[in-house]
Amino acid sequence: MSPTQRTLKLLREQGYRAAVVERWLAYAGKFGKRQDLFGIIDVLAISDILTLGVQVCSGSASGHLKKLTLEKNQECHDWLSHPDRILEIWAWRKLLKKRGGKANIWVPKIVLVTLEDLET
Repeated sequence: MSPTQRTLKLLREQGYRAAVVERWLAYAGKFGKRQDLFGIIDVLAISDILTLGVQVCSGSASGHLKKLTLEKNQECHDWLSHPDRILEIWAWRKLLKKRGGKANIWVPKIVLVTLEDLET
């Protein structure tokens, strides 16, 4: 199961309506490329009270946070300037299910991106 599929499953379990908004452009460049919604969002989730944009990755979220705050600063600012919108990075990683055990489970590290992050 991919990180995106894990994200969709968990969001739906939490009561969101969620959809993938990232596209694969097969003819862009030599090998194709992925295009996120506004360059920052892979999965869009909505509830009765808010809209959640999620950047999905595996491993560490620090690289994606740096990319969003430096390269996509204006896009993030435009998204977060509305009070009912949230932007998060979900970095999926395997952790031990129980200390001393051998079983692993996939767990997201969720990093909230705020307007304050964009100003630094």
